[in-house]
Amino acid sequence: MPRDKDSDYEVGYGKPPRDGRFKRGQSGNPKGRPTRKRSLATVLEDVLGEGVLAVVGNGRHKKMTKLQATITQLVNKAASGDPKATQTLLAQLRDTESRSDLGSADTAVTEADQQIIQRIKARFRGEKE
Repeated sequence: MPRDKDSDYEVGYGKPPRDGRFKRGQSGNPKGRPTRKRSLATVLEDVLGEGVLAVVGNGRHKKMTKLQATITQLVNKAASGDPKATQTLLAQLRDTESRSDLGSADTAVTEADQQIIQRIKARFRGEKE
């Protein structure tokens, strides 16, 4: 085994030479992990979640997110008769309702389903069909 110059320190597996070790206070990866690229969805979510001070009816100020302020403006424009805003709002409502309808699918168990469940239970109990 090669010997270190300074002392009787034996260099080998798990014992690197002293001059090859990290210096005190020095990191093994000084630059660190590179920052990952953020997706458009992440950036959009962050920006829309930022707070903003908006004027809400009667000149009062109310703190809300940019997304809430944008939706509020859209609804107010649609209510005042802007056809483009009304069209956008109705399209968004249709999209939102169709997504909520998918989540509430009919989960009624039919008689055929009951028979299949009974067969599976019988197999688990080791019974023959």
